[in-house]
Amino acid sequence: MKIDRSVCIVTGASSGIGAATARQLAGLGARVVLAARRTDRLEALARELPGAVAVTTDVTVDGEFEHLVAETVDRFGGVDVLVNNAGQGLHVPLEQLDPVDLRAVFELNVVAPLRGMQAVLPSMRSTGGGAVVNVSSATSLRVFPGLGGYSATKAALNMLSQVARIELADAGVTVSVVYPSVTATEFHQHLRAGRILAGARTIPLDPPELVGQAIMLAIRTGEAHVLVSDPPRPIVPGDAEGWGALLARQSSEAGRSPGDTPSGERTAATRLTEEPRG
Repeated sequence: MKIDRSVCIVTGASSGIGAATARQLAGLGARVVLAARRTDRLEALARELPGAVAVTTDVTVDGEFEHLVAETVDRFGGVDVLVNNAGQGLHVPLEQLDPVDLRAVFELNVVAPLRGMQAVLPSMRSTGGGAVVNVSSATSLRVFPGLGGYSATKAALNMLSQVARIELADAGVTVSVVYPSVTATEFHQHLRAGRILAGARTIPLDPPELVGQAIMLAIRTGEAHVLVSDPPRPIVPGDAEGWGALLARQSSEAGRSPGDTPSGERTAATRLTEEPRG
């Protein structure tokens, strides 16, 4: 998809990955609609970006995603791109995992992106297509103790995305998944429960702009899976650079902390993730 003049909704846009993505989209000529809960931050960012619109939105509340899309269509005539970026972490061992917390994070990380895809689809169908980018996590590519609940929500998002990619192909809508790792954002200060894992503190942080570049790649190319690396690159599940190899490494590295990865082997599978909820 051509980004210039496209109409792009970005959720979780008040900081971190969402704000960096919005800036990159605007810099490429897109008309950006900023969605998050923090009105002051949204409006400040909108003032930076020519033609941007801020719509205060809690994507977990019934009707708010539909309102966001309606506002976008009223202002710009349609929706070309949806970046489902809003999300929250949950870093708790399974023995201590409160089902209330898991349900809340599942609602934000899985159900809200589904609502978003459903909300933009009528507009995208009417204009002949569009692009959806769902921001997942590299933790869904590997098994990390302490992240079972969080990683399960992102794995569910991966499956929804892959099924949507097949189901929406005839409508001209591409659905892509982007996999960030530990990113220099507020994410770990806004966990639903728990705390950042000790090993993750030793891992160099990716700038949110690098995740934004991966999202640009997904929009432009329609690639199904894009790994946040430098530079970002497509991956194929099950091949030597995809999930098969990443999962296979888990048994041989079971006794190694995430920060002890050998030089040259720092893949997204050995890092964590991503971005606070707007």
